[in-house]
Amino acid sequence: MKDRPGRLLTQRLLALFAAGWLLLSFPLLQLWLADTSWLGLPLLPLALFTIWALLIGLVAVLMETRRD
Repeated sequence: MKDRPGRLLTQRLLALFAAGWLLLSFPLLQLWLADTSWLGLPLLPLALFTIWALLIGLVAVLMETRRD
């Protein structure tokens, strides 16, 4: 089974895609719609950019791991 690391990477990327889809969907983003700010920043844009940055970071970690 030499294809196992490639299959595992594919499964992890698909799981990350599904998590990103759910985290950036409207029902969950609606939780951040408030007239509150954190350090002077509104919550919705802060949440969007934080989730977006985390997803990019996780994809980078997945793609840069060495396969032995």
